[in-house]
Amino acid sequence: MNKFLFVFLATIYSTIVSANQPKEWQLGFQDAASEIMRDIVNFHNNLLLPIIIAISVFVLFLMIYTCVRFRESKNPNPSKRTHNFAVEILWTLIPCLILIVIAVPSFQILYKQDTIPKTEVTIKVVGYQWYWGYEYPDENIIFESYMIKEEDLKENQPRLLTVDNEIVVPVNKVVKVLITANDVLHAWALPAFGVKRDAVPGRINETWFKAEKIGTYYGQCSELCGIQHAFMPITVRVVFEEEYAEWLSEAKMKFAKEPITKKKYKKIASK
Repeated sequence: MNKFLFVFLATIYSTIVSANQPKEWQLGFQDAASEIMRDIVNFHNNLLLPIIIAISVFVLFLMIYTCVRFRESKNPNPSKRTHNFAVEILWTLIPCLILIVIAVPSFQILYKQDTIPKTEVTIKVVGYQWYWGYEYPDENIIFESYMIKEEDLKENQPRLLTVDNEIVVPVNKVVKVLITANDVLHAWALPAFGVKRDAVPGRINETWFKAEKIGTYYGQCSELCGIQHAFMPITVRVVFEEEYAEWLSEAKMKFAKEPITKKKYKKIASK
């Protein structure tokens, strides 16, 4: 019955399967696939952009007005005035008020990013020169993820973003990510989830995401880490819970920290 239900749900949701990645001539953010990213996009589009446009238009108006009103031909004898108390008060207070308006929602988003809810899946990420290492500490799974070279790509696999071993997570589950590095500074970034954290040697940073749409999502290292910095892609595949359970069963055989025979794995799984 569960298999029939899985097929039915997969058919229904096939229209919302996403593959978020950079596009040619793209402007703006990738489509949001988590609540955090939706908050970031709304904050940018509905607050920051109007403020930026209003300030730019106002400054442009002042520049044009000044050039016309105080041009040399109309003012042969220039003013000797150096201070205007009212103007100085205004250009101090107004920017302060604007910053306060921006600060309140931005602090709310930062707090939400740093407050990790009850975790359902934990993944440890280790940055290396120049690839990523992943570990599911609760599942005895550890593997490395390398970029697939251009000449080895298959059809519909994006260049510089496709890897040999993807991260797989279940949809609508809180995933905590522990991030560190083995050699130099890296940064683990997934734009569609609103996630970006530095990978620092000797330190573990934490972040989280809750993917709301099944599909494949791409990111890259966002810290200049050396000659092959551009060749450290991140690929996360979000699947239904049933498919995730199947992947776990296979991954525990393929990526186990210690070799586990099929017989031994069945014995462990039955406990």
